[in-house]
Amino acid sequence: MEDERLLADTVAAGLRRHAMAVDVAYDGDQALQRLDVNDYDVVVLDRDLPKVSGDRVCATLVENENPARILMLTAAGAVSARVAGLQLGADDYLTKPFAFAELTARIQALGRRCRPAAPPVLQRSGVSLDPHRHVVTRDGQSVALSPKEFAVLAELLRANGGVVSAETLLEKAWDEHTDPFTSVVRFTMMNLRRKLGEPPLIETVAGRGYRLS
Repeated sequence: MEDERLLADTVAAGLRRHAMAVDVAYDGDQALQRLDVNDYDVVVLDRDLPKVSGDRVCATLVENENPARILMLTAAGAVSARVAGLQLGADDYLTKPFAFAELTARIQALGRRCRPAAPPVLQRSGVSLDPHRHVVTRDGQSVALSPKEFAVLAELLRANGGVVSAETLLEKAWDEHTDPFTSVVRFTMMNLRRKLGEPPLIETVAGRGYRLS
């Protein structure tokens, strides 16, 4: 329905402002197609999806041992409905209407469970990134970053000196509609280097990607 599409698009826009890469599926069939070809950390799943129900999508994810965490949304707030959703394999449950701040916090919490344990604040080479307060500093000085720059820097810090490919950065910081041959990663990296200042910290590894020294 049109109002549900509007809600999905509004939520997606809000999450992108929090430096998350978001794809949107308007029905269960689209969701299963995307899940077949893309790797996701978190799936926000409406139980009342058309074509293929959210319950069926959830069950399919569990059957296929998909590692994505599942946050289920529903208008049914009864305890029995929440229990049913969790028994299907959902990791968390949120009833509509919901506060956007709570949705964001729950997605971030589930996302942390998809990765190896990391310190609450990511640090390396004098750079500090606080994912929760959305604050970046270098040698104690504040650095103002766009959401995409913030997401890219977070991936470089999580790699802890390892090389991160442009493909991985596209997957983690953008969405499926981004042209894989675009120069957006290179452009974002150029701005990020400039904002982090001297001496330069981000190294380009020819044919492989980027790393934070």
